[in-house]
Amino acid sequence: MILSSTITCPLCGHRAIEPMPTDACVYFYECRSCGAVLKPKQGDCCVFCSYGDAPCPPMQARPSGIGCCGSAMRAQVKREGEEES
Repeated sequence: MILSSTITCPLCGHRAIEPMPTDACVYFYECRSCGAVLKPKQGDCCVFCSYGDAPCPPMQARPSGIGCCGSAMRAQVKREGEEES
């Protein structure tokens, strides 16, 4: 499993090698050069999957063709919210 990824800022092109958590998605990332706050592209679970050279560990661990960690997390939050109602 790959545990670091090089994130490339789409605005200024700055590249930084960042560690990736093994058990969570990273939804926001602040570029060290221009200060832009990156968010995942639509359909991606995290900034590593959108702007990195390697997908996040939760995505790497999933069998091919199955949804990303973000969609699993959203489903879990929805289920928990429904239980409270």
